[in-house]
Amino acid sequence: MSASDKGQTWKNFKRLMSYAKAYKAGFVVAIVGMLCYAGIDVLFLSKIQPLIDDGLSGTDPDFMKWAPLFVVVCFIIRGISHFVANYCLAWVGNNVVADMRQHFFEHVMKMPVSFHDKESTGTLISKLTYDTEQVLNATSKALLTLVQQGAFVIGLVALMFYISWQLSAIFVLIVPVIAFIITQVSRRFRKVSENIQGAMGEVTSAAEQTFNGHKVVITFEGQDREFERFGHINKNNRQQRMKMVATRAASVPIIQIIASFALAFIMYIVTTPVMEDLKAGAFIAVVTYMTMLMNPLKQLTNVNSEFQKGMAACTSIFEVLDQDTERDKGQLSLDRAKGALSFTDVTFQYEGDEKEVLKGISFNAEPGQTVALVGRSGSGKSTASSLLLRFYDATSGEVAIDGINVEELKLKDLRKQFSYVSQQVVLFNDTIANNIAYGKPDATPEEIYEAAKSAHVIEFAETLPDGLETNIGENGALLSGGQRQRVAIARAILCDSPYLILDEATSALDTESERHIQEALDELQKNRTSIVIAHRLSTIESADNIIVMEQGEIVEQGNHAELVEKDGVYAQLHKIQFG
Repeated sequence: MSASDKGQTWKNFKRLMSYAKAYKAGFVVAIVGMLCYAGIDVLFLSKIQPLIDDGLSGTDPDFMKWAPLFVVVCFIIRGISHFVANYCLAWVGNNVVADMRQHFFEHVMKMPVSFHDKESTGTLISKLTYDTEQVLNATSKALLTLVQQGAFVIGLVALMFYISWQLSAIFVLIVPVIAFIITQVSRRFRKVSENIQGAMGEVTSAAEQTFNGHKVVITFEGQDREFERFGHINKNNRQQRMKMVATRAASVPIIQIIASFALAFIMYIVTTPVMEDLKAGAFIAVVTYMTMLMNPLKQLTNVNSEFQKGMAACTSIFEVLDQDTERDKGQLSLDRAKGALSFTDVTFQYEGDEKEVLKGISFNAEPGQTVALVGRSGSGKSTASSLLLRFYDATSGEVAIDGINVEELKLKDLRKQFSYVSQQVVLFNDTIANNIAYGKPDATPEEIYEAAKSAHVIEFAETLPDGLETNIGENGALLSGGQRQRVAIARAILCDSPYLILDEATSALDTESERHIQEALDELQKNRTSIVIAHRLSTIESADNIIVMEQGEIVEQGNHAELVEKDGVYAQLHKIQFG
């Protein structure tokens, strides 16, 4: 392992341990339990020599009288120590991972929209679940073995030198060789672990994408293509795991074979005249200790893979945690806006992209007015609404509400001024009532009912088993597209915000639903400034200002009658839709 890798591993481990500060009492108790467990084992093995030389030879009869009691007491203390060490370390580890998982979840939710645009949801879920599990192994199983077996090895080596330093020195000569092998194996473990984590992210992402698009896949008979694609990803994951198994499986016997050479040499040297004064008990004790060292050395080599997997997982998690969350540069507070908004020469381009998505956009809206943005897909309509909510910041120019640049307002105060309804409705695995009240958790049942009534939700809710208290499943799976849209609009009605953004809000509705929703929207828009993004021109004919966009620029604006009379781009779109 290179110096930079070691430095990074140590840095990650210290950072991981910072999560354990709140649980240091449990950590200390666990360490004490581990050391006590190892100490009892060493103490028990230290009696091998006197057992042979004094007890079994009959030179010390009292030794054999106390031996049975000694054995029972040792194993009682050993058992208690083992339980305390395992339980306390698991308690610390699970708390550390729960805190890290919570921190990661909260951090990701605070990241800007641009981050979520680039990151795969499946990869983030993999980091939140699989990677944190690897961290749990590093903080519990790996640390338990490192401390417990490490202390046991140190104790046995000390005993060996105490009994016969000459024999022990032979065994110690192989330590540098074993250390070199462990170092090489560690480097391999870390590299393979990082590959496994990447492969797991691909598995999660591919599965999520295919499951979410299940209807599309079976409609276009894409099952075989998806099977093949997932098969390649799954095969790569299997291959990475097998590389880990091969590395672990090869490292253990290599170390044991090297140790066996030292043991064989010791068995040879005791037959020479140099060691003729060595007692039988001492020889058997040293050989026993050397043999006993095999298992802890094996465990220490194996646990290194778990530790390196944990450290690689830490790197993966910390890479996300080290990214900046959404910046809130605003200093001004705003309770409730009056409803004016303006775009002044606004230009926008995505970070790292040379193409400008919006070019010199300028328009105004007075309180209570409705502004409609129309144009072909990719013309920049939705991007303009995203600048209002500060999902992105304008590259140049100014976006303002009530004459205040949105970048000067605190994000929380800015976003509570808006209600948002889009074609892609997001509902939660909860009741209809709780979904309606998502933007206003303290709403009374009466307020929720009135909002549901205004959005014509009551009409279908009353036919459900528990009415508004019916759980609608993940993303409203139990509702039709039109019903889901009405729940989303009821949510916007309940929020009672001064600004309303409607992004293709009626495009998913059937004729009957659209009539009901349009009635609700007409009522909703009376005292609010509305920004309506629409392809269906029938829904925005009454707008105060219709802005026609092409390639990020405004090519026309005015009311419906003015634009039809002008016989420009809007008139052409209108003719196409209405024949």
